[in-house]
Amino acid sequence: MRRLLATGVAAMLACSLTACGLDVNAALPYDVKPGTIRPVPSLEGVHVTVGSKDFTENIILAYLAELALSAAGAHVTDMSNISGSNSARQAVLNGQINLSWDYTGTGWLSYQGNDKPVPGEQAQFDAVKSADEKLHGITWLDYSPVNDTYAFGTTEAYARDHNLKSNSDMTAFLKEHPDQAVFCVETEFASRQDGMPGVKKAYGFPTTTVKTFGTGAIYSAIANGTCNFGEIFTTDGRIAGLNLRVLADDKAFFPQYNASITVKQSYLAQHPALNDVLVPVGKALDNAQMIELCKQVDVDGKDPGEVARDWMVSKGFIS
Repeated sequence: MRRLLATGVAAMLACSLTACGLDVNAALPYDVKPGTIRPVPSLEGVHVTVGSKDFTENIILAYLAELALSAAGAHVTDMSNISGSNSARQAVLNGQINLSWDYTGTGWLSYQGNDKPVPGEQAQFDAVKSADEKLHGITWLDYSPVNDTYAFGTTEAYARDHNLKSNSDMTAFLKEHPDQAVFCVETEFASRQDGMPGVKKAYGFPTTTVKTFGTGAIYSAIANGTCNFGEIFTTDGRIAGLNLRVLADDKAFFPQYNASITVKQSYLAQHPALNDVLVPVGKALDNAQMIELCKQVDVDGKDPGEVARDWMVSKGFIS
């Protein structure tokens, strides 16, 4: 999800491909053959440019879409790894790319400027889809179970020793053992109402010590015992790489950030088969699988395109 506020939009409306950080990476370097995704006559030879933001999960998602479209017969151009959420969004709006994966919470809170999230995955999706169609002519294909939102994490060993599976478990434990209430969070998260102040109020847990770090450092700080609990993203590969546990947000405090393909309504109207090709791929993913895919890239050092291809083959989508 990697939230970025929508700023400087007017300036970006006029930017060129290179000025906006968009580089054409050309065609997929893989020989893609059909699996359960069969050739679609209406997509045969259709040129589709797929973009992504510049972080691992979104790049993997772009490759999954590209592989699916290639199996269906489309001529795919890869424009993944666009620098920044705003540039990727503008590329869809300007027609520089035909589609990209985005996140429902990002659309609602950042692009559309709403102050409060909509509770529930389906309700948040419905709200952002309806608003984006009316305001910008952008539609969202049915969302994936992948939900890249905030959570608290701890080590598997610590969670196992204290029987911690959810934020409510954490709260009950910390009320009995307040000396253990040591948290590591980002500076912004420490003061935002949809961050530490709000979630602390919602659950009622104590905080003996709150330490601030950069995003990446928090994962290591949890793993090495600098803090017992830390702010994490729910699909980050370091969860698996460092053997961390994601505590369930059982009161659904944090916003929903389900992944979904975004595409201009006019382009989808020309090529409605895109929906049938792409939605099943997203539906086959979940957070546990995305954590593993991101781990293979960020921890094991594999190429994101190869990781995406291997997953698509393992699911039978392509061969």
